[in-house]
Amino acid sequence: MGNPVYRQQWMIFLTSVVVAGMSVATGETFPAFFAEQQPAVVGQTLSASAVPALHGIVDSGRNADLRWPDFTPYKTEVAKLYEASGYSLLWVQNLRVRPQALAIIGLLQNANAKGLDAEDYDGSRWQGRLLKLERKPSEPDLISFDTALTVSAMRYIRAIHCGRVNPKEFKFQLDMGGEPLPLAEFIQTQVLNASDAAAEIQKLEPPFLGYRKLLALLPVYEGYANRAEGEKFPTVTKTVRPGQPYAGVVQLGRFLQLIGDIPAGVQLDPNATIYQGALVDGVKHYQDRHGETPSGNLDARTINELNTPPAVRIRQIKLTLERWRWLPHSFSQPPVVVNLPEYRARAMNPDGTVAFYKNVIIGKAYGHKSPIFEKEIQYVVFRPYWEVTPSIQRNEIVPHIQKDPTYIAKHNFEVVTPQGEVVTDNQVSPEVLEGIRSLHLMVRQKPGDTNSLGLVKIIFPNPDNVYLHGTDAPELFTQDVRDFSHGCIRVQKPEDLVAWVLRNNPGWDLERVKATMNGDKNNLQVNLTTRIPVLIVYGTATVNEENQIRFFDDIYGYDAELDKALVAGYPYAW
Repeated sequence: MGNPVYRQQWMIFLTSVVVAGMSVATGETFPAFFAEQQPAVVGQTLSASAVPALHGIVDSGRNADLRWPDFTPYKTEVAKLYEASGYSLLWVQNLRVRPQALAIIGLLQNANAKGLDAEDYDGSRWQGRLLKLERKPSEPDLISFDTALTVSAMRYIRAIHCGRVNPKEFKFQLDMGGEPLPLAEFIQTQVLNASDAAAEIQKLEPPFLGYRKLLALLPVYEGYANRAEGEKFPTVTKTVRPGQPYAGVVQLGRFLQLIGDIPAGVQLDPNATIYQGALVDGVKHYQDRHGETPSGNLDARTINELNTPPAVRIRQIKLTLERWRWLPHSFSQPPVVVNLPEYRARAMNPDGTVAFYKNVIIGKAYGHKSPIFEKEIQYVVFRPYWEVTPSIQRNEIVPHIQKDPTYIAKHNFEVVTPQGEVVTDNQVSPEVLEGIRSLHLMVRQKPGDTNSLGLVKIIFPNPDNVYLHGTDAPELFTQDVRDFSHGCIRVQKPEDLVAWVLRNNPGWDLERVKATMNGDKNNLQVNLTTRIPVLIVYGTATVNEENQIRFFDDIYGYDAELDKALVAGYPYAW
């Protein structure tokens, strides 16, 4: 491996995300975790008559004392761990629970603080188990406790490291970057004899700064949920503008101050009836954090956002934390990250700061969602053709030509053979139309200012034929909801991103990029000297560059799908 491997402290999704504050440091693969072997731990030895009972639980993959008794997905790793100990106990020594076990139980009991469900790891059951072990427990009691803790620890470690649900269940092209974490080996070498077992496990969490910032805000929003009033804000039939009366003025002020959109020191009039002053500034701040244009007007959308229960926001945070765990923990280079619900792309610096961000337009309105994946940017094409995809050609171009045979010429298209030979760029004959319909002929749009891809595209080969590109309709970037593409991702002022992507190619500075975009060489391909990872993610709760939490609409319904999978509980898809 010639290039250094950076550890990515990144969007989010995502966002995403997603997304702000990703840092990058030298990465390490799993074997590095086990470079220093811990001294062999000596657990409590079982009597010859009790060993078969331990074998019975391990071999069956079932412990009836667990909330989720069936641990078949972990059976192989559990067996490896007990085989390494000669089928003695791991967490009990001389009838006493070892300190490492107590440390792990503390993690399991506080799993909610990580956005997990503590009951998935028997959070409420551990206190009773510990009390039971203080009263001269039998060997079956010790075996049940020991295996329950082993299974719960493995479930927790996997959840905190790579999430509870496999992203491939949703057809997302994300990969943790190699073999799964060898649970038995990790516990054997890093946990069982550790001076701080909890700290060893916490090292497995995503290393992203954005993840940690979002995690830190989870208890803050849980506090808001406990303090927020249950009453709804009065709905409006007409937009309330600054200086106009609104029935919920006092309630609005209290709420915005509670969640931090109005500073705590600002004095609010408890008898106010007019929407004005600090309230307007607070609403603007709130709107910006929820993906709206900060107009300061109280319209139906803003009131609907304000009436969203705090529990929904908490769930958005937890779902985004889950998606953080799906991401590889290291990359070959600092990546480009696109968080779809946020309509934003970020270029990352090696130290985890954001080099810059760009607004983007994504797919949905035309029935084509932008995919979720990790790929590598390999080359850039200046002044590209737009090679119309077969589905668009059949479903959109053909009907246009049927209505107007001069459609091709009017929109700067041309019809070509599979070899790229031009058949016509003028009126389309019935014979040529049939060739277009049957896909024996292809349609492409000529390079230039009117090309739908704009003047440049950034290519990362993928099965969905999705890429980043410019646009011939920059006015669309003024919209709050920007899902106007067929799946590809349009970038606002793409020249900055292209120059960043080509920064390791000698001579390709911003001025040269601009000159080439506006030059006379069409379809000019420039291969990257160093490939750049690109992540398209999905996060509806993010922390932005100003350390403000932001929430976005579940535009593709992916939050609802993930929530359904998690509510179903174990066994999860991993």
